[in-house]
Formats: sequence, C-alpha cells, structure tokens
Amino acid sequence: MHTAQLTKPPPWKKTLTSPALWVGVVAVVIAVPLLRPVLETALNPLQKLGEVPAFALTDQSGHPFGTEQLKGKVWVANFIFTRCPNVCPTFSAKMASVQDQSATEGEGLALVSFTVDPDYDTPERLTAYGEKYHRDPARWAFLTGTVEQLKAVVVGGLHQAMDRGADDDLMSYAHGGHFVLVDQLGRIRGYYGLSDPASPAAVLRDAKRLLAGEGVD
Repeated sequence: MHTAQLTKPPPWKKTLTSPALWVGVVAVVIAVPLLRPVLETALNPLQKLGEVPAFALTDQSGHPFGTEQLKGKVWVANFIFTRCPNVCPTFSAKMASVQDQSATEGEGLALVSFTVDPDYDTPERLTAYGEKYHRDPARWAFLTGTVEQLKAVVVGGLHQAMDRGADDDLMSYAHGGHFVLVDQLGRIRGYYGLSDPASPAAVLRDAKRLLAGEGVD
C-alpha cells in the first residue's frame, strides 16, 4: 500500500503568499500618488524668468492700479482689447476659468488683464467687458493707461507683444498670447500659451505652488 508523499511548496510560492509582501505592495500603491506632486515639484522647479518693473496704470473703476496694489500677491496676466474680433473672447473666457477654479485661494491670487487698445478702452468699456465674463471685482482687474505706459509693462516688463495696428483694421492688432505668472516679489515664473488647452490648469497649478511658498526666496 502506497502512502501519499507530502511535498514542500517552492520558496517563491511562500514569498507570494507572505502577508508582509502584500502589506508592502499596498503601501507602495498608496504612496505613489502621494509622492507624485513631490516628485513633479523636484523635477520641474519654477524658473525665475525676469522681474516686472514698477508700474502704475488705471483700472476699470478709474482708480490707480499697479505694482503697489499687487505687492505680496501672486498674479496672472493676460492681454486683450474690448473690440477684439478673434482671440480675446477665448483668452478672457480662459481667464474666467482660472478665476472660477481659484476661488478658494482668495485675494492672494490676483488676475490682471492689460488692454492693448488704451485709446478706445476707457474704464467704462473695460467695466462692461469684464461684466461679460463675471469678473470678481476683488480679484480681477482690467487695466488701461497711455500707450507708452502700457508698452513699458507689457513689452518691456512682461515681454509680450503689443501692436495696435491700423484703427480701421482690428485684425491687424497684435498682442501677447500667453498667460504670464508673476510671484509675490514681482518676478515672472512662467508663460502658458493660449493655444494650449491645458494652460488654465497649468497656470493655476503653478500659482498654487507659489502661494504655498515654493521658490519664493
């Protein structure tokens, strides 16, 4: 009469059934998403791309607005004019999206739209334009001034185009097509192209990094 012979399981099978192994696997699965923001921050530090010179313009209410009002704030700039027939509605809608998605950040994050058509864009026209995009008056400013004042900050400071073209040809007007992110110390920290569908999310992500104190030294 033959008896069944007991065999030991192979070592690899014991390893796969070890509780300690599966505890480790679960720990790794949980840790990877938590570590991803840390790794992304370490691999993609925010650059310092220049410093915005001091400026003083006029906002949609006719009040002075510039470096003094933005001191200590993170801010996002874009460039529009109220009678723009092509890209400005899209640009302003994306800025409105940044506004809506950053509501919890409060007044520490400011949004600033510079007109490139200051002779036409009076404070009253800028007010009406901002209302179309549900502007939060505490956080989103529309700025005008003289051509020279605007060029000094838009072209000289933020390094974006500004060309009014011919008055009878609005399609000839040219202006910057990027969001510009500026930190609490007035330094440019990023450019985000209007044509990139991910630009509102990207500028908001990096603005939050600055608000958390990353790279502000």
